[in-house]
Amino acid sequence: MEQKPFFSIIIPTYDRKDFLKIALGSVLKQTFSDYEAIVVDDGSTDNTKEIVKALKNKKLNYFYQKNKGPAAARNKGIKKANGKFICFLDSDDRFCREKLEITHQYIKQYPNYKVFHTEEIWYRNGRLLSEKKYHKKPAGHVFTQALKLCCISPSTTVIKRSVFSKIGLFDSNLPVCEDYDLFLRLTSKYPVFLIPKHLTIKEGGHSDQQSKKYPSIDTFRIYALEKILKNGKLSNTDYLATYRELKQKCTIYIKGAIKRNKLKEANEYRRLIAKYKKNL
Repeated sequence: MEQKPFFSIIIPTYDRKDFLKIALGSVLKQTFSDYEAIVVDDGSTDNTKEIVKALKNKKLNYFYQKNKGPAAARNKGIKKANGKFICFLDSDDRFCREKLEITHQYIKQYPNYKVFHTEEIWYRNGRLLSEKKYHKKPAGHVFTQALKLCCISPSTTVIKRSVFSKIGLFDSNLPVCEDYDLFLRLTSKYPVFLIPKHLTIKEGGHSDQQSKKYPSIDTFRIYALEKILKNGKLSNTDYLATYRELKQKCTIYIKGAIKRNKLKEANEYRRLIAKYKKNL
């Protein structure tokens, strides 16, 4: 019987052959070898497939699908994964060489945790960004922090595979903010362990980032907030915090809708605020 790998690294990609080479290079140079890497090609029109196949590495598994977005690509990777723990790596990011080795040490040291993430290093247009206070990653029960912004980055995250049977997969209805939605569901149920080391390198500022295609991403965050309010599984404290965040985001959106003379849209978001206020 073939032994299952400890880690499955899921790498969704779409027309990023040059970034993908760097991402895969960082995976294949890991100091810890008990892993598989799953590249999910989300309908690329460049030579992504040839780049992966040319590496001729048994640890690399390539899967193609028609373009469905990052949520569907990650979900396909999760379904194909054999590892005990799932790592995510966006194709424009990369791992430090000891990412898996250090993460494995912490998992063994803290076996009660099922969710881990790390600090990260940010580059924008090739320049190192200085770390701000809000870049500091949270630890423990971080649901209220996750409401405000994406305080957990997919490329820093390692999650026990069994967790997805409890919280579900990424929401493929979301073209962006699919990570925000998933991490709300995740952090409402599980504490998060922060590995206090910078083990992921992120590259921002390039033109094909998914979020740049959608100027008003708060509509997708409101969708995610309503989803988790609707499921009825939040504690009273978390429900109140979620409602307040929903109200704040809706109020901002309503003001913008009124300026654009979209009064019907503004009324829909007013009704949304009223709907969940009733349950307080």
